Amino acid sequence: MPIPITIADDSMMSRKAVRRALPADWDVEITEATNGKEALAAVKAGLADVLFLDLTMPELDGFGVLRYLHDHHAKTIVIVISADIQPEAKKIVDALGAFRFLHKPLNPQLLHQVLTDVGLI
Repeated sequence: MPIPITIADDSMMSRKAVRRALPADWDVEITEATNGKEALAAVKAGLADVLFLDLTMPELDGFGVLRYLHDHHAKTIVIVISADIQPEAKKIVDALGAFRFLHKPLNPQLLHQVLTDVGLI
């Protein structure tokens, strides 16, 4: 049974980079979101057991998505993938319950290790 994942990033290139970095043999059903509101809609629709989340997006940013998930005790596994490398951003992401914070450009080997660490592969 495929794992429902959502890739939330306003950049089509970044969403494609995440798709390419996923293990080829990982049984997933992928949904894409271009902003935080679409990401939350995917979570609420059961399309995001795993959420790959950018922080800088229109309408609702990644921090807002994380706050919502934190406040509503969602069980979504969130892996933040962002170019925002400020220590304060990482501190907030960690406090809001993201599983990991990965930097852009995404390293496929590091992503594979994170997915192994969380027990998804």
